[in-house]
Amino acid sequence: MENTSNYAGVKETEKKRKAIENALIYAGLALWAILVIFPFYWMILTSFKSYASYNAEYVPRFLALPPTFNNFLNVFTTISLGKYLVNTVIYTVLTTALLLIIAILSAFAFARLNFKGRDLLFTLFLSLMMIPNELVIITNFVTVTDLGMRNTFLGLILPSAASVFYIYLLKENFAAIPDELYWAAKVDGTKDMRYLMKVMVPMCRPTVITIIILKVIECWNSYVWPRLITDDPAYFLVSNGIQELRENGMGRENIPAMMAAVVVISLPLIVLFLVFRKKIMAGVARGGTKG
Repeated sequence: MENTSNYAGVKETEKKRKAIENALIYAGLALWAILVIFPFYWMILTSFKSYASYNAEYVPRFLALPPTFNNFLNVFTTISLGKYLVNTVIYTVLTTALLLIIAILSAFAFARLNFKGRDLLFTLFLSLMMIPNELVIITNFVTVTDLGMRNTFLGLILPSAASVFYIYLLKENFAAIPDELYWAAKVDGTKDMRYLMKVMVPMCRPTVITIIILKVIECWNSYVWPRLITDDPAYFLVSNGIQELRENGMGRENIPAMMAAVVVISLPLIVLFLVFRKKIMAGVARGGTKG
């Protein structure tokens, strides 16, 4: 009986210790979540404040009473934000589609096809990841300018249409697929392209979706290259729109309107991430553990 009582006491102490540890962990996670989410909350809150009420606040208020939608109307009338959003969608869709075609075909060649010098070529290809983008941006600018593609969607898209990292990520996933499937398909007379699209791409769908989403986010947030290669408002992206707001004085004087523009630009990416967050995590985890 005494041993049973001691065991029950130890068990109860262990449960209390575990409960305290869990409480501390959840408290830490809650604090971290607040720190991460607060800037987004403050951005949205400020966008609904009027210019007068924002400037009258000596102590920042955590509620916008009464809220106003005038800031959102101002950013669409002050600059052509709607046109910039359309341009950004076109740029993002075309760039992502072209990148996906190049990445899938390149990854398939490195993962499944046997040709002389494949491993050496792939090693040299990976070495390109060591070169910062800033070192090649001037070369890209000179090349695009010499080809007469400044202020064109083609000039915007081509330098971003390939990525060593995405090809490597997809190649590692393709290489993890058993060779027996490939040779069985070849015995049945399946062409390489059909095998790629019907077997390999569906099996690596989480990674493909992850690449699509990450590339969309990258294109949507692109700033340096669009600012460098375009000076015609007809080809401005949302990044150019933010800069135009600042140059018009709105970013320095009318902070609520500036925050409204940022909310409009950020909302599609936030929704995209919330909808596909599980697939992003699954794709990254798959790419990090396979191969």
